[in-house]
Amino acid sequence: MDYSGGRNRLNQFADKTPQNQAMENRESYQTVNSWNQLGFDQKKVAVQKEMKRMNQLPANSTYATHRLKVLNKVLQLLTVQRTASQDEELELLFASLSL
Repeated sequence: MDYSGGRNRLNQFADKTPQNQAMENRESYQTVNSWNQLGFDQKKVAVQKEMKRMNQLPANSTYATHRLKVLNKVLQLLTVQRTASQDEELELLFASLSL
């Protein structure tokens, strides 16, 4: 039996060195920062573009179905008035979607 596949899956967790985590944090910050710089219309276009991409996936894809639900919620939340702290929290959530 070949157990190398299992070893590779374990290695992905072993690679969580402080340097790798710092790099991931920087990338996350850059994503949040770039999302924050987008205006309402640009965010809406980005979400719609991602929805179009999801609609090209098979109709029975659970990933696509879930992602479309999330994207619809994003569009809904973009139109709601928010406090500054709610807006910051929402920006972090949107950035984590990697649109």
